[in-house]
Amino acid sequence: MARLAFLGTPELAVVTLRGLVEAGHEVVIVVSRPDVRRGRGGASMPSPVKAAAVELGLDVTDDLSALGDVDVDLAIVVAYGRIIPTSLLERVSMVNLHFSLLPRWRGAAPVERAILAGDEVTGVCAMAVAPELDTGDVFARAETTVGDKTLVELQLELAELGTALLVDLLSVGLPAPIHQEGEITYASKISRSELSIDWTSSVEHLLRLVRLGGATASFEGRRLIIRSAREAAQVAGAPGTLVDGVVATGSGGLELVEVQPESRKAMAAADWLRGVDARHPIVLGNGPAT
Repeated sequence: MARLAFLGTPELAVVTLRGLVEAGHEVVIVVSRPDVRRGRGGASMPSPVKAAAVELGLDVTDDLSALGDVDVDLAIVVAYGRIIPTSLLERVSMVNLHFSLLPRWRGAAPVERAILAGDEVTGVCAMAVAPELDTGDVFARAETTVGDKTLVELQLELAELGTALLVDLLSVGLPAPIHQEGEITYASKISRSELSIDWTSSVEHLLRLVRLGGATASFEGRRLIIRSAREAAQVAGAPGTLVDGVVATGSGGLELVEVQPESRKAMAAADWLRGVDARHPIVLGNGPAT
């Protein structure tokens, strides 16, 4: 079994950390991002990876330079969220799990961009960490269909696929890596403005936005988040017109399943509609521009 360091931050990376420990590998040190203040009281909160490391009884730090002071066979990097200095890469061998089929979707939001672009297939790569963003050679990869999975569902599936891939690689030793080949695309972070619904868009595009989480329209000047929806037959009226729970779009109808009105909890769309003035037609506005 290998002596490992682990670098990661979000919940997505916890899957791999736990998988490595369950497989019997010795995780000597965990490096995560510093605690952040959240909530009304401004309490300091650890990252999901740090919280999991503490639960597992592992040494954890937010000081990346500490990695240079430990004796490990390999460092595993999963959604760490910080550039690793070249000087450290020269001292410690590292393997990164990247959630795309490289070189497609290099960057910070590969799963989000795969969904938004309508990709039929995506995957995960176990790759060497290189000084330039996501340019390292690939040791192995695994694929899955995107289908109609939400962002959370697809991220979890890819994390589990990547963990299994990594555990298998560690059991037999890393093979010679292969250079990335194909068209290079970049996955910048999804901005708030991109989650703002424009009802003149196609229903296919709007469903992808909803699957990302946080797709936002407006009703009577207040924010309305569309949490879940499905395709339906087009209804009469201009884009944004809501008839019997279905919104007219640029092409096709979007049936609302779950919504979250501003300052309220998420609820079934049918429950929200029962509390709305029964004027016909009801018209939803686009989301905020920023």
